[in-house]
Amino acid sequence: METVEGKKKGCGTGFEISPARVACCLFDLRQISAVPLYPLGTRKPMDLPYRQPQSPPTFGFLLDIDGVLVRGHQVIPAAREAFRRLVDPQGQLQVPVVFVTNAGNILQCSKAEELSALLGFQVEPDQVILSHSPMKLFSQHHDKRMLVSGQGPLVENARALGFKHVVTVDELRAAFPVLDMVDLQRRPKTTTLPRNDFPAIEGVLLLGEPVRWETSLQLIMDILLSNGSPGTCLATAPYPHLPVLASNTDLLWMAEAKMPRFGHGTFLLCLEAVYRKVTGRELRYAGLMGKPSLLTYQYAEGLLKRQAARRGWAAPIRSLYAVGDNPMSDVYGANLFHQHLQTRQEGAARSCASILVCTGVYSPGAAGPAAPTPGGEGPPFHGHRDLGFSPGLLQAAHVVSDVHEAVRLVLRKEGWAP
Repeated sequence: METVEGKKKGCGTGFEISPARVACCLFDLRQISAVPLYPLGTRKPMDLPYRQPQSPPTFGFLLDIDGVLVRGHQVIPAAREAFRRLVDPQGQLQVPVVFVTNAGNILQCSKAEELSALLGFQVEPDQVILSHSPMKLFSQHHDKRMLVSGQGPLVENARALGFKHVVTVDELRAAFPVLDMVDLQRRPKTTTLPRNDFPAIEGVLLLGEPVRWETSLQLIMDILLSNGSPGTCLATAPYPHLPVLASNTDLLWMAEAKMPRFGHGTFLLCLEAVYRKVTGRELRYAGLMGKPSLLTYQYAEGLLKRQAARRGWAAPIRSLYAVGDNPMSDVYGANLFHQHLQTRQEGAARSCASILVCTGVYSPGAAGPAAPTPGGEGPPFHGHRDLGFSPGLLQAAHVVSDVHEAVRLVLRKEGWAP
């Protein structure tokens, strides 16, 4: 390991991966000061460390957002410094870049606009990969009636992913008010007649952590145990259960608070535990995506290739650099993809180097995940149970202070440094 000191519907990428490829993948910041934001496409000339490249790029960046570029809604100053090395005076990136986040409670278009305002240059929607973006590839479920859980523009996101018939948890609760009984204030005050005209649910979409966990847990369980008809009661729970597609397995994530916050992985852990306790069986996923999913990195590679082609860069993108703050999602995923690239026969990319920054979840000197010991001693494993665990994949190729240092490192390695 090397250490360096120092509402728009239908917005999407149109990128597709063949079914065969889908089958093979199943610091404390004491003060964040405001950095002047210049109009899109402009910069202060004397303040630009930009260097005109001599040849088309043969490398690209996969950048995490939370903990790398921003914390909460505040930009990390090093992020703007980093992009001043990557963006020319006309506001154009000089290397292919995609922003790969495990967030999913926002539209792809809106996230691009948000990043544009924070970073000071134009970010296009097809440069943004949300945790659920690869669900566009699961066309076999797009015509099914799906229950969707999460928050934000749920219906818009689901439709942008290709799902034509979606029902939110709130809509299901309104149709069957007696299902949600934890909050005494929300219990129905009158007796309601059972519904027998509500179309059956055919699957479940878990796009991100919901607001009322108890409601979502209860109603998702009702759907799984009733085979999609919560107004009925089956003698035995059906198994296999209805298809469940989930994104973002992060147990924790970093915001403005000093300690990490619960992520969607924590909600999934709760759902899996309840299902196992009630049925005696394991909850199974028809698709699990978001970092560190191999599918997410393949999807990102395809977008980098498209971006390079659109800019007229003929040289193949051979080297990928994934920058993140979470060893379990960012580093593990990048190393897993690098491992995959070493044995892959097709495709231009040959490597994916993991670069860990110290501005988010990761803290230098803190104990990292390790293999569980027979006595249950040692640091806990924070990854999802379906990932398996290879301790070596948690070791970043490079550890740097922030994203600016990461970009400087890559530019030196690629011969682009001033």
